[in-house]
Amino acid sequence: MYFYHYPYPLHPQQPPYPGYHYYPIARQYPQVDVNVFTKSIKAYRLLMDQGSILLDRLGDADFDVKLMSAAQQGNKTEVDRLMKTIGLKVPVETKYTPTGVTFDLKTQPEPSSNVSCCTLTVQLKWGN
Repeated sequence: MYFYHYPYPLHPQQPPYPGYHYYPIARQYPQVDVNVFTKSIKAYRLLMDQGSILLDRLGDADFDVKLMSAAQQGNKTEVDRLMKTIGLKVPVETKYTPTGVTFDLKTQPEPSSNVSCCTLTVQLKWGN
């Protein structure tokens, strides 16, 4: 029969000597600022609305045939042109393979900011 020796006790031990107490050091954290987070949430709501518009447009069979045909031919210019006809208020990056397509919708928390805060990624399967 084998016994495994654990390097750390499984149960709390008694203090090393009477009167000894362990007092953990309390960490000081800065006051939280939710302003950026709140703006990101509002920006993401816009992305959700734009994603819904995208999905509605992708539900059009004529549009799908044009989009898939252009993607199959590797015509990125035509794919980008078709995506612009949807009229989204946010930039969308389209990536595709023979088996699927990915749409990345990005936005900033503030229109004056050049930094992207939020990305909505829509991944759809369109082949085997």
